[in-house]
Amino acid sequence: MIGARIRELRTERGLTLARLAAAAGVSSGLISQVERDLADPSLETLRKIAKALDLPLFSLFQEPDATAVAVVRREARMQVRSPVGGVVYTRVSPGHGRLEVLQGHLVPGGWSAAEPWSHPSEECVLVLRGRLVVEVSGAEHLLEAGDSCYFDSSLPHRYLNPGTEPADFLITATPPSY
Repeated sequence: MIGARIRELRTERGLTLARLAAAAGVSSGLISQVERDLADPSLETLRKIAKALDLPLFSLFQEPDATAVAVVRREARMQVRSPVGGVVYTRVSPGHGRLEVLQGHLVPGGWSAAEPWSHPSEECVLVLRGRLVVEVSGAEHLLEAGDSCYFDSSLPHRYLNPGTEPADFLITATPPSY
């Protein structure tokens, strides 16, 4: 499904495989394999492709039909997991509109990104369980269950789990650009 969506978005923009690959900083072969569902891209690769397409990450998973009221069933939620860092994101919102809601799960000692990164948005994170460090522009903010943190996502940021238990959290971002 993701491969067909990437191909659709690439062709809508009139991009060749080579141009998208160059813009994303990955090989043309990888883009080709992803589009043909022969390779599962990492979370970092998906971020690069989405950025090259000038779209929020989860729009790569977006269903084409948007409705005024959308119910997202637990078993139908989109999920993205990183092969490194131990983070899993599940999209709670329907994937269209001006607000993105993600449920995050981070293993002990894990991180959302190896290095802080930015995207044009505003973000608020609410810790549901465990402990979470929100690193924004090099400053670390330790949150515990029930704590929240709001910040400008255009500042380099990432999430870290310093605890010995998994951390569960909600992220809201507007506009969606994750």
